[in-house]
Amino acid sequence: MERSRRLFETETHGGRAAYRLHAVTVAAGILLVLYYRATHVPAAGEGRAAWLGMLAAELWYAAYWVVTQSVRWSPVRRRPFIDRLAARHGERLPCVDIFVCTADPYSEPPSLVVSTILSLMAYNYPPEKLSVYLSDDGGSILTFYGMWEASLFAKHWLPFCKRYNIEPRSPAAYFSESDGHQELCTPKEWSLIKDMFDEMTERIDTAVMSGKIPEEINAKHKGFYEWNQEITSKNHQPIVQILIDGKDQNAVISNSPIIMNVDCDMYSNNNDAVRDALCFFLDEEMGHKIGFVQYPQNYNNLSKNDIYGNSLHVINEVEMGGMDSLGGPLYIGTGCFHRREILCGRKFTKDYQEDWNAGIKDKLQESIDETEEKAKSLAACTYEHGTQWGDEIGVKYGCAVEDVITGLAIHCRGWESVYNNPKKPAFMGVGPTTLAQTILQHKRWSEGNLSIFLSKYNVFLFGHGKTKLRHQMGYHIYGLWAPNSLATLYYVIIPSLALLKGTPLFPEITSPWIAPFVYVFCVKNMYSLYEALSSGDTLKGWWNGQRMWLVKRITSYLFGVLDNLRKLLGLSKMNFVVSPKVSDEDESKRYEQEIMEFGSSDPEYVIIGTITLLNLVCLLGGLSKVMKVGWNNIHLDALFPQLILCGMVVITSIPFYEAMFLRKDKGRIPFPVTLASIGFVMLALLPAIV
Repeated sequence: MERSRRLFETETHGGRAAYRLHAVTVAAGILLVLYYRATHVPAAGEGRAAWLGMLAAELWYAAYWVVTQSVRWSPVRRRPFIDRLAARHGERLPCVDIFVCTADPYSEPPSLVVSTILSLMAYNYPPEKLSVYLSDDGGSILTFYGMWEASLFAKHWLPFCKRYNIEPRSPAAYFSESDGHQELCTPKEWSLIKDMFDEMTERIDTAVMSGKIPEEINAKHKGFYEWNQEITSKNHQPIVQILIDGKDQNAVISNSPIIMNVDCDMYSNNNDAVRDALCFFLDEEMGHKIGFVQYPQNYNNLSKNDIYGNSLHVINEVEMGGMDSLGGPLYIGTGCFHRREILCGRKFTKDYQEDWNAGIKDKLQESIDETEEKAKSLAACTYEHGTQWGDEIGVKYGCAVEDVITGLAIHCRGWESVYNNPKKPAFMGVGPTTLAQTILQHKRWSEGNLSIFLSKYNVFLFGHGKTKLRHQMGYHIYGLWAPNSLATLYYVIIPSLALLKGTPLFPEITSPWIAPFVYVFCVKNMYSLYEALSSGDTLKGWWNGQRMWLVKRITSYLFGVLDNLRKLLGLSKMNFVVSPKVSDEDESKRYEQEIMEFGSSDPEYVIIGTITLLNLVCLLGGLSKVMKVGWNNIHLDALFPQLILCGMVVITSIPFYEAMFLRKDKGRIPFPVTLASIGFVMLALLPAIV
């Protein structure tokens, strides 16, 4: 009886029949809109070019909407049972290697990395079967110093976590959330541990600010002698050091059958995340098909109403669950458990049997120094030359979103993946806290995903015959983020200019043809609101998300298109940019107050300023015409939809007008940006005025 009980169950989202009816009616509305556009093209010289441009934009929106439906048709949820795992396997569990990645001690402070590392070391899992590695692409002595400090603090922190079963086990998160926890331990013990953590954090932060470590520290660990004046972040020898349990016979370089990777800012928020993941791998019925288990990306620093639209709630709750029903979610590069064998290029076969005892650590036959020296040869950049690493083995190279290509290759080799989205998030990270950080992050994501679409890894081509069509469409929801910018730019510029010129681009409001336009607009937005609220957003958060939907499309996604064009023309190469994880005190205060942060003269702000001011001028110009000529003497019926569209852009842009003309703080839009935006608006208005 016990053997027949699954280690996880799959639940289908409710309300699918109602959703499918909704989708069918929206599809019918979209077809009517396109039919109207195609059959009512004006004669030459009467706004014909603008009309055809609207048809092209709406064709794109229709195609992209169809792509997004692929994941909404039948999303699922997974629920693991760790009690059944314990009853069936006890502590006879596979070894797990955890890899944490960081790149820059200034964008990703070592004190932040330390808390992540400590939270992962403290999992509810046999410690002899858990190995934690930090990969520092920058090769910084400051990061190494932080890890050395963490190795000392861990001797106090890990027993404290296990003794009182606290959660979360990131010390930074735990002490920021707790007020003493006298019910768990004595105030004296709690204060002692907190003081030790605060003092360690202060020492690490001081070293980062000064750019060097204290002189007396060098003699405390031989690893500090690896650094010299010739070492830079882009040119350094392989540095491998074992910091914790270096004298233990079990402290060897492991080779575990399960590999988990996580970003340096994504601390463990759920002590049982490893056991949850194993419920999928060790399930007797489905486990042999599963190549990786993906957890969602969540942030612990979002403002109350998510002013920058960074929550990813709808992606986490709806889209990833939809992909899970089609063959599995894409690999997002963090919070993921892989079989080691699939990262080594293994194809799925029904008769494959995983050796879950692999990686069990034998007694150490060599000294720690000898082990470290051997590991350095493997960590050297030259080790991969002439091999299949980065192509058939390991993570794919050569793209800003190499994680997506890696997951796609795994799916195309016949493996499935699973999306586990527990009510208590498994990992919590640091999201962007300024508009610039948000634009940068989405520029990197959209640019990388579009580069996949334009490459040999285009899912429709690379995955043809290997994955389901709907699964391929699900991948392209993100691959086609960037091209959305072109249709959006057209829709927020041309109808507004046509309004000022008196050229109608929509049916008259008294015409029956206006019905499908109104229906599609209203129903799509109502369902968008429903998705957001049911996924955990607030009403104001949804509204902020609509504003950021516009901002990201006219900035991040536009730059993603332009950079890909430059790459295709041989003018530039794709660069990976680390999103900063720190903000100054004033920025943090404005973020908490949900005041948008600008403060610099970046070109994306000029685009935002130009679009918002253009729509404001066109709206005022359209209204002034109505007031001068009168409601009955102007073909308002034909221009009213454009008036509404222009007004919607203006209403969502109120924070931008405040930042340009009303705010006095350092986070306002600088005057040169406002001046440049006004200049571009005047240039754009010349054809409409003449």
